[in-house]
Amino acid sequence: MLEERIKEVFEIVKDGNNLGEDITVVGASKTMSAEVINSAISCGLKVVAENRVQEFREKSELISPTASQHFIGHLQTNKVKYLVGKVDLIHSVDSLHLAQEIDRVALNKGVKQDVLIEINVGGELSKSGFSLDNALENIEKINLEYKNLCIKGLMAMMPKSDDEKLLTSLFTKMRALYDECNNKGYNFTYLSMGMSNDYKLAIKCGSNMIRLGRTIFGERQ
Repeated sequence: MLEERIKEVFEIVKDGNNLGEDITVVGASKTMSAEVINSAISCGLKVVAENRVQEFREKSELISPTASQHFIGHLQTNKVKYLVGKVDLIHSVDSLHLAQEIDRVALNKGVKQDVLIEINVGGELSKSGFSLDNALENIEKINLEYKNLCIKGLMAMMPKSDDEKLLTSLFTKMRALYDECNNKGYNFTYLSMGMSNDYKLAIKCGSNMIRLGRTIFGERQ
């Protein structure tokens, strides 16, 4: 079943997004054992991600080195030290305070940490992230002031909704912001948006990185 699900996802994304860009598939491996994650990697999954620092710490050294490891969950500043220099990409930089701490820890470790800037595109009180209104100025500030992290793009989580019109509007706004950043010379690589319930729509709206949990791994354990 795992192999079949992975094959199905790669078949869906093989032609890229609506702009012809390649799509990076991230396996959201929350609650999955290292054995299951490694089985997915052996089936062709190239990127896996945890959203809890404790799970990352428990599993990271057991994961096949052929896969890239990301962190996609909300990150508290006191846990930054466990991730910097150990994950290839942190998706969830949602505040200047967090960016500052990642920069400080990266400097102390002598590394440069790749990150994505999280945008609260739906303006939800329950979600963290920069607002669309102040995203550009904060991206500029982070880029100028924090030299030990490298912004590779943007990330967003959409509201839980069956309203395709609403989701399309939000995905399109994220793509517009991503393009505006690149027009300003940021050379971003990743627009991380789309999860198991909405990734096909995200791809149609310009996402080039999708985060899939149950679509790949089945229901959570």
